[in-house]
Amino acid sequence: MNFLPPLDIATLAFFLLAWGGYAIAVEWGPGHLGGLNARMHGYREIWMRRALTRELRMFDAQIMAALQNGTAFFASTSLIAIGGGLTMLRATNEINSVISNLPVGEPPTSAQWEVKAAGLILIFVYAFFKFAWAYRLFNYVAILLGAMPPSTERTSIEAERHVLRTTKLFESAGRHFNRGQRAFFFALGYLGWFAGPWFLFVSTTAVVIVMWRRQFASAAQRALIAEVPEAVPKSFP
Repeated sequence: MNFLPPLDIATLAFFLLAWGGYAIAVEWGPGHLGGLNARMHGYREIWMRRALTRELRMFDAQIMAALQNGTAFFASTSLIAIGGGLTMLRATNEINSVISNLPVGEPPTSAQWEVKAAGLILIFVYAFFKFAWAYRLFNYVAILLGAMPPSTERTSIEAERHVLRTTKLFESAGRHFNRGQRAFFFALGYLGWFAGPWFLFVSTTAVVIVMWRRQFASAAQRALIAEVPEAVPKSFP
């Protein structure tokens, strides 16, 4: 890495620390239970418990299919992004000639550009593995949902155990999907590095602020903690 300027190394270290610090804060930090992802984990258990009371579970199967399709879409998008990154590696000289005409500071050398492109490819490879594993886990959840005991046995010990194991597997699938999406967001911040180290610093900071707000201060997060007043009965003629 001695061919990278010290400022680039510093901003790259800031990018990695921001990604890792945000992931730790959201998944294991003191206030992570108040985040949007953690609250949705609780609703996964509620869903499984209510599915146990239903004799017909076609509606639950349709929701699982939608979750699987969404995960498959992101996995295939990751492969397309990896292909785009490999194309960037092959067109280093052409891209540098374009960047040299832009007012974004000194253009990178071929080696520096290849390092940046390789880093972007690694991010999307990581995202692909997360989405692919999440898709596999959603398949397992669908199998466990199909193997759920009938509603007439919902009070049995085995039914309780089945709900808990299905919920844990469901949470794991959602966690890996969230990590894949997080990689996508930080890939957008990483793109700032192609314009210069200071752009990477600004874009990474912006990504962290936006993602933090969506987790802990968004309308979606407030909707999950809002207290709904008791319904007032209406009289009809």
